[in-house]
Amino acid sequence: MTTATTASSDPNEEEVEWEMRPGGMLVQKRSGNSQVIAPPNLRVRVVYGAARYQISANSQSTFGELKKLLAAETGLEPGEQRLIFRGKERENGEYLDTCGVKDRAKVVLIEDPESKERRLIEMRRNAKIQAIHRLIDDVSTEVDRLAEQVCIIEKSIGNGNKVAEVQITTLMEMLMRQAVKLDSIPAEEGDACVAKKDSEGKRVQKCVETLDVLKESNGRKERAEEAVVVTAKWETFDQSSSAVLTQWELFD
Repeated sequence: MTTATTASSDPNEEEVEWEMRPGGMLVQKRSGNSQVIAPPNLRVRVVYGAARYQISANSQSTFGELKKLLAAETGLEPGEQRLIFRGKERENGEYLDTCGVKDRAKVVLIEDPESKERRLIEMRRNAKIQAIHRLIDDVSTEVDRLAEQVCIIEKSIGNGNKVAEVQITTLMEMLMRQAVKLDSIPAEEGDACVAKKDSEGKRVQKCVETLDVLKESNGRKERAEEAVVVTAKWETFDQSSSAVLTQWELFD
């Protein structure tokens, strides 16, 4: 077991001897008769901003062990905690009773500034990702509605019915507007948003390609119907011409 001695800057405090526990934690070395009397439990009052906690801890516990108990109450990991007692930040290896912590003593907990900054950055990042997901979900809902209309048109043309061309072109324009919305949504590489955004983009592209095919098929059907009408007109004209010739023959 390794031991070391640290001189205190406060003349009223004794020199502190440290020892290395088997788990690797550096703690204050205790006197030889410290194990004779069973250590009492303390009710430590912890102040964390506007919150108040009362933690039951062994008087011979360290401040590091107190942080572990506080982690379950506050949600702060031990490494994110700073414990202040009697105006001084306490190290993880210092014992409660050695530092003068009595029953119902007050300890102030503050969050490590760097940890707090990292937490705020993470919260802002998560809020941004959630906003992007909502935008993509809005586009997805609209694409679902438009895709249903594409299926209806495809079924109608497949059954031999003619669909107004303006209906197809309008649907294509509405799909392209959704594609523009997707392009305007920011997403960073590695985010789940990227895969979701690409998936919706492929859906829009597939619907537009389907409408292109349907538009061509619908156009051929329309041209074929026009050709039939023209042929019928010519047949009518030929019959009328034959009747006139017959009348002229009778006149002769």
